Amino acid sequence: MGEPSHNLRWGVMKRLQFMEFRLYWDGMLRRKDLTDEFEISVPQASTDLTEYQSRAPENIEYDGSRKAYVPLPEFTPRFYNPSADDYFTRLRGMDGIGEEKGIWLGWIPPVGIVPTIRRQASASDLRKVLSAMRNARALYIQYQSVGKSEPAWRWITPLALGFDGFRWHVRAWCHLREAFRDFVIARMLKVTKDREEKINPTDDLEWMHQVTLRIAPNPKLSSAAKETFALDYGMKNGELKLTTRVSLSWYVERYLGLDLHEYDVPAERQQIVLINRDEINKVRSKLREQLKDRSASGVPYSPAL
Repeated sequence: MGEPSHNLRWGVMKRLQFMEFRLYWDGMLRRKDLTDEFEISVPQASTDLTEYQSRAPENIEYDGSRKAYVPLPEFTPRFYNPSADDYFTRLRGMDGIGEEKGIWLGWIPPVGIVPTIRRQASASDLRKVLSAMRNARALYIQYQSVGKSEPAWRWITPLALGFDGFRWHVRAWCHLREAFRDFVIARMLKVTKDREEKINPTDDLEWMHQVTLRIAPNPKLSSAAKETFALDYGMKNGELKLTTRVSLSWYVERYLGLDLHEYDVPAERQQIVLINRDEINKVRSKLREQLKDRSASGVPYSPAL
């Protein structure tokens, strides 16, 4: 990849990327692929193909027997950067959608995807959250917290969105607890009114600061198993480093099962472990203390409600 795109219109650039996507992954491209995906005319598709051939003549040729363009042995993508992650993301994106349009996949391999439970969130509530973030507004919400038998009303000032691997939450200043908290959007039962409220996002120290989790194979595994899992996770020197916001680090641990002690779970289940837990906890404690100093209420920090 490396073809300059500053002299290409956005629509043309997307179609050139699509061409290379199909050529790279499917090994062929038909004019109909362009007309179907982008709802353009046949003459426009022909123009796009001519444009591509003029920019990368060594990449494709027309195969009359297949009635399709195919990549030449020297094929090198110039507009699309191939990656397995990109392909898997597009394949995963079909789950629950039921259509290929916009995903760019042509031939779709037999695939099975473990079903996930989607947390239900109101589009109307999400719209209000996004509007509040854009316009520095606070929202009055009725929220159902874990461990509370009844929902409670409170003012929150949304500052950012977070995803823990299973559910979306809004990072916000809670005016009831006088602390930065995570509110699961699906648990917002009602959003009734708003008001102007300016909260400085940089005051949220746990959102602003990052921490690196160092992950390694479970020491209880055999040498062969350790090497296998190191390969699975793309570890270097037997270690994988994941950098994330401190406020999200709790969820990374939970999502990967790192919150469990490796000696409490069979090694076959707890394949990877967190090897710098003390360092991570020190960072969290330091930020908690700084937050307490800033808070007049002295309410202790809790990662989620």
